[in-house]
Amino acid sequence: MSTEIEVSFPGNLKVEAKIGEFIIPTDQPEKSGGDGSAPTPFNLFAASIVTCAGFFAIKFCRTRDIATDGMKLKMNYDWDKETKRYAKMTMQLTLPDNFPAKYQTPLLRALDQCLVMEHIHNPPEFETSIVSS
Repeated sequence: MSTEIEVSFPGNLKVEAKIGEFIIPTDQPEKSGGDGSAPTPFNLFAASIVTCAGFFAIKFCRTRDIATDGMKLKMNYDWDKETKRYAKMTMQLTLPDNFPAKYQTPLLRALDQCLVMEHIHNPPEFETSIVSS
């Protein structure tokens, strides 16, 4: 099975990705010359990690008939000026008061099943080429 993402350049520093019928806009902050009209590509990368982990949290709870009302998952990451990268990304899961204590550790393990994180730990091969129009 193959998935295709088609990228277009609608103006200034905006870049859009079309996946099937969905269009995902990106932009750069105004301080970087963009218009600040959409998340940056890196923000979307981070969002893909935390939403993927969130999916596994929901899946874990659904298979055990555990309500997810009040459950929240947040991610924080800070820019390291010296290394010029985000050196650490931290996810924090907030559970509802009535969440069964015996499932807390297994739920954390379920978050680690995120396929996006798995691709970071075991990266795919990247190949880039130029074709004539």
